[in-house]
Amino acid sequence: YLKFGSENSGDAVMSDAADADSALRLLAIPTNQRAREDLVAVGDHIEQEKDRLLNVFISFGQYICDQLRAKGFWADYIDPCSGLPMISLNCNKVYSEVDGMECLLNYKAYNAGFCKILTHPKWGSAVYPATIFAHAPTDVVRTVIASLPAGATA
Repeated sequence: YLKFGSENSGDAVMSDAADADSALRLLAIPTNQRAREDLVAVGDHIEQEKDRLLNVFISFGQYICDQLRAKGFWADYIDPCSGLPMISLNCNKVYSEVDGMECLLNYKAYNAGFCKILTHPKWGSAVYPATIFAHAPTDVVRTVIASLPAGATA
């Protein structure tokens, strides 16, 4: 589970994992899909692969957010192409998927011209990062993710 602060920082720290899992918290849920192609390359086949991965994530993100919102929790997912939230339409703050994966998962990135390229520890740059945010208990989010229908595209 996510833990903010430390016992010496003055921030609230929950020591009981069961209590921590059921506590309401803001969660970043980073996802990474393995691409069939190295996404640094160019060409129509690369754009088709990016579109395929985007569609898989949109289906997944929409399902997770719909389920969490139906339970009364706030949730949104980021459009990896624009960096903008898909549900909270009044927001114009851009979220960088590459920066998020660097901070949240300690993945490495490098600059290629004006673009930052994420490198997955096993897949290299054949990776499609995307993030969901939720204000919900961790155990509820885990249950919703586990409830993804069998055979779903995500």
